[in-house]
Amino acid sequence: MYRTPKGFRLHIAIFGRRNVGKSSLLNILTQQNVSIVSDTPGTTTDPVEKPMELLPIGPVLFIDTAGLDDVGALGRLRIKKSYKVFERADVILLVTEANTWGEYEEKILEEAGRRNTPVLVVLNKIDILSGEKVREKLEKRGIPYVETCCSSSHGWKTTAKVKREIIKLLPDDWITQRSILGDIIEPEDLIVLVIPIDKEAPKGRLILPQQQVIRDILDNRAFCLMANEKNLQKALINLKAKPKLVITDSQAFKEVFKAVPLDIPLTSFSIIFARFKGDLDELVRGAEEIDRLREGDKILICEACTHHPIADDIGRVKIPRWIKGRTGKKVNFDVFTGHDFPEDLEQYKLIIHCGACTLNRKEMLSRIYEAKRQGIPITNYGVAIAYLHGEMERAIAPFKRGRYKLQEEIYEIKDDNGFIEPAKLNA
Repeated sequence: MYRTPKGFRLHIAIFGRRNVGKSSLLNILTQQNVSIVSDTPGTTTDPVEKPMELLPIGPVLFIDTAGLDDVGALGRLRIKKSYKVFERADVILLVTEANTWGEYEEKILEEAGRRNTPVLVVLNKIDILSGEKVREKLEKRGIPYVETCCSSSHGWKTTAKVKREIIKLLPDDWITQRSILGDIIEPEDLIVLVIPIDKEAPKGRLILPQQQVIRDILDNRAFCLMANEKNLQKALINLKAKPKLVITDSQAFKEVFKAVPLDIPLTSFSIIFARFKGDLDELVRGAEEIDRLREGDKILICEACTHHPIADDIGRVKIPRWIKGRTGKKVNFDVFTGHDFPEDLEQYKLIIHCGACTLNRKEMLSRIYEAKRQGIPITNYGVAIAYLHGEMERAIAPFKRGRYKLQEEIYEIKDDNGFIEPAKLNA
């Protein structure tokens, strides 16, 4: 059964003190016993995730966190994991008892404000507590809230109230869903996808970025043709007309760039996701730092998913090998996977991130922002590989309209196909 990937879901995080009813709220919203409910404070340990369809909003991912008022050594670890959730939350539900508001709740608002994340306050237990004072305080500050009773008998009322208020807070880019390729392809365009079948490809399936790009092409009423790097040239020769775009897996860059004529726009899945999930311009600037690496520098490799690495793994083996081959320098690499992202980045000279197909855009942009804040260049697999193979300009050309400044030169689109030829121009 096909399920919407986490990266395409609205991430709704539930924060609140211990034992205020966070887990009860999640169970009511999902209509399932997702989280353990107990009168004992601190029942929720690691963040609990539940993907579901929340009509009429669509696919969402609820994340129930441990209370940030937890205590003890274990409590501090729980708090640290809960703070990580801020980086990927699109909307925050702040649950508090109806008559309680203090430093803890203000801290949640402050953290959300730093990330420009909308917050809905859920005043719980109104059946036994008076929320008049807290309600007046929130109204005076213009903070949205709902009053609820998270018990099974009032579940449907709570769900309706919370859904209604979440819709009001939805980010603009969720209301108008972004398309992966919709701004550069048109109905009936032909897109050629180059998909190598290697040992890391899941048995009998395509990897997630390939699935998502195929679906987006179909959503935009265009056509797609799939080939691997070995039979690509024959596939192109057999076409009656030139494709609008060729998209390749980054690992096949060398063969594909040789096989595809210069008048056909060409890019990679990872570069597509650099733009869709992150900030392409910033990731391009990060790739340029590769030539500034020195002997003994450290590079951070970040992978959003936790796939089983093989002997010739792209992040652990191939990219390090290509960097050494280009720079001639011996540099060191650290690898982090999943939602782990080091707080102290200053030990690194460069961050190379995967395509982030399993992350939502909020989390990827948060990582880019944190890297910029600490002054550390960041790029991604596809952009870095294009740079290492000397094909940066061609690989990013399909996404640039008009002029694009790169390394003190300006490039302009020369024909309707979108291929960019470098030319020194006046800015």
